[in-house]
Amino acid sequence: MNKIAVIRIKGMIGINRDIAETLDRLRLRRKYVCVILEKPSKEQMGMIKTLRDFVAYGEIDDATYKELVAKRGKKDVDGKLKPFFRLHPARGGIDSKKHFGVKKGVLGNHKDKINELIRRML
Repeated sequence: MNKIAVIRIKGMIGINRDIAETLDRLRLRRKYVCVILEKPSKEQMGMIKTLRDFVAYGEIDDATYKELVAKRGKKDVDGKLKPFFRLHPARGGIDSKKHFGVKKGVLGNHKDKINELIRRML
């Protein structure tokens, strides 16, 4: 498995304590924050599955990863990589609702379409 990008879409209102703790453990403490999991463990994949109604996730390609690091990644002081990336709301808007039955909306597993979403949020 390659790198997985996880982007928090929903805010804090109405989230139960277990979900909030799981979001905190993955460093997704605010809306529109992206975390890249290099080699996700079985436990991290379980956390992502728990959060599938609050986040968008998928496999990120190398070109999008490099663009994300170039625009949002380096810390100013020491040049190290930040553990998370703050993003803008998506250009053109996002449909964050899960339309059951018709599979629209941005929440859940996006596979390779996550790259397009990240580019719209840079």
